[in-house]
Amino acid sequence: MINTQVATREMFLADLVNQCSKLEVANGKGSAYGLQDLRDAATEYVLAASFPTVRDEEWRFTDLSPVLQVPFHVPQSYQSTVKLADIVMPVKNRDDLPLRLVFVNGFYAPDLSTVNLPDFYAGNLSNVPEKYRSRITDVLSKHKQQTEVFTALNTAGLADSAVVFVPANVSVERPIHLLFLTATGASATMCQPHCSIIAEAGSKVTLIEDYSTIGNLPAFTNAVTDVFVGENATVNHVRLQRETLNVVHIGKSAIEQSRNSSYTCHAISLGGKISRHNLEVFQRGEGTETNLNGLTVAFGEQLADTHSLIDFNHPHGTSKQLHKCIVGNKARAVFNGKVFVRKAAQLTDAGQLSRNLLLSPRARVDTKPQLEIVADNVKCSHGATVSQLEDDELFYLQSRGLDLERSRYLLIDAFAAEILDKLPIVAVAKMLSTCMAIQA
Repeated sequence: MINTQVATREMFLADLVNQCSKLEVANGKGSAYGLQDLRDAATEYVLAASFPTVRDEEWRFTDLSPVLQVPFHVPQSYQSTVKLADIVMPVKNRDDLPLRLVFVNGFYAPDLSTVNLPDFYAGNLSNVPEKYRSRITDVLSKHKQQTEVFTALNTAGLADSAVVFVPANVSVERPIHLLFLTATGASATMCQPHCSIIAEAGSKVTLIEDYSTIGNLPAFTNAVTDVFVGENATVNHVRLQRETLNVVHIGKSAIEQSRNSSYTCHAISLGGKISRHNLEVFQRGEGTETNLNGLTVAFGEQLADTHSLIDFNHPHGTSKQLHKCIVGNKARAVFNGKVFVRKAAQLTDAGQLSRNLLLSPRARVDTKPQLEIVADNVKCSHGATVSQLEDDELFYLQSRGLDLERSRYLLIDAFAAEILDKLPIVAVAKMLSTCMAIQA
């Protein structure tokens, strides 16, 4: 007898791969990057792989079965009627983020983008200058060996990509806003944004990777971002997921750091019916610094899952990770943070903390900080806390004339401020604080 659940999962992946196979490769310029070979290998992997279930250890808290009930359509080209006025920006004053790349359903939208390129490149794959193409090919070739089905699915449909290339010793003074829109039309939509970020030796750049939605139909966003931080380079990376509650969002961020480089990620998750962010950082040289700041806000019946990995393989590496979850109503948050310290990574200094705030009796959080240490001369720590709003703190604020609703918000905002205050753009932090006030 055929297992109908297994058959449904297999048919779901096969249908998406079939739609992806019809996508035109980078406006006919894919051969310059060997994209078709990458896509063929990824397609083969997906068709042989299994769709994750709660029986898989890495997915045991995140049930993706609702995704299988929706017949998603993969747009074949950029044919959107989206206008700039339709886009809800993360800042009130658009001049706060003047460098903007917009992708709609995974395709570059030049009419919605504004980028000045004096010393660096920010654009899409088909327009990369010839002098940078070999480096981009090296980045994309990392996907020859697939180990995870959704990353492979993204590669199987790789038709376009956001590209930011900062040459050696160039400092980009203004933040670059990478806006990825999922726009639903007459049917449920699946889009697969891809982003390649390369900061060469001694360079410096700040990026806002922003996911938003236009439309009311169900949508599925499957995003992959590769970040390569060169020797002595600095990358400040804000990842903002603010999609609507009819969206399933799965994102992969893969970071490689060279010697004496610094990478900071501020990962903020507010939206989505189901969301999952896989954040993997690989330290490829000595004296590497990694800072991960995460904030998940989930209300209603949202499910928000964050899995992170920091892999140390060289001496004198450091990392600091703080992840916070604010969970209300019947929502659920998941955090699994892994730190691997390999034998060669002597004198590593790694700290990890998961702090969680539950706002209702039915809210739930599953948190698992995790250290695996082989080296013998290290300084590593981890911990987790789960708490609720304190009655005496609420009483104190109310005794000063604030009503209960305002008192609750102030305490919630104070809990989130430790993350929001670290954001490199103050206007974005203010917007996020306002969004939390509306949800809370």
